[in-house]
Amino acid sequence: MGGGAGRGKFKGKPTGRRHFSTPEEMAAGTSGKPRSFKRDAKEEEEEEEESEEEEESSEDESAKKKGAQGVIEIENPNLVKAKNIKAKDVDLDRPAELSRREREELEKQRAHERYLKLQEQGKTEQSKKDLERLALIRQQRLEAAKKREEEKAAKEAKKADARK
Repeated sequence: MGGGAGRGKFKGKPTGRRHFSTPEEMAAGTSGKPRSFKRDAKEEEEEEEESEEEEESSEDESAKKKGAQGVIEIENPNLVKAKNIKAKDVDLDRPAELSRREREELEKQRAHERYLKLQEQGKTEQSKKDLERLALIRQQRLEAAKKREEEKAAKEAKKADARK
């Protein structure tokens, strides 16, 4: 497309283009950077010493706190602090701690298995009621079978009487 006229909606910033120094320019000190960005070696050394002193002083103090945090020290009960455990200190024999939901789920499964086991043995109320119902049904079926056999025997006796 053309030179400068039809650039569309976004126009170039007037700050200029980036210029990267080559290693040769850097070695010769003829970089295209403005003078204000250059530093003397003395200033750099002084700043390094100051930064080292600041690091030492910040290590002595716990940490500078912003705003009211330095004035007010409150233990937040909801704050979860990261537990840094080294790999050599980890105890593999100890079972991992379960969350509340996982614990409740395990307890629920165990209770259900225990209930099923008791039910098989006939010790729960539900199983007792079921067994009573089954006994009643068996008794009714036996009575019905006896009645059918008696009726059948009575029919055969009638037929035998009718033939004679």
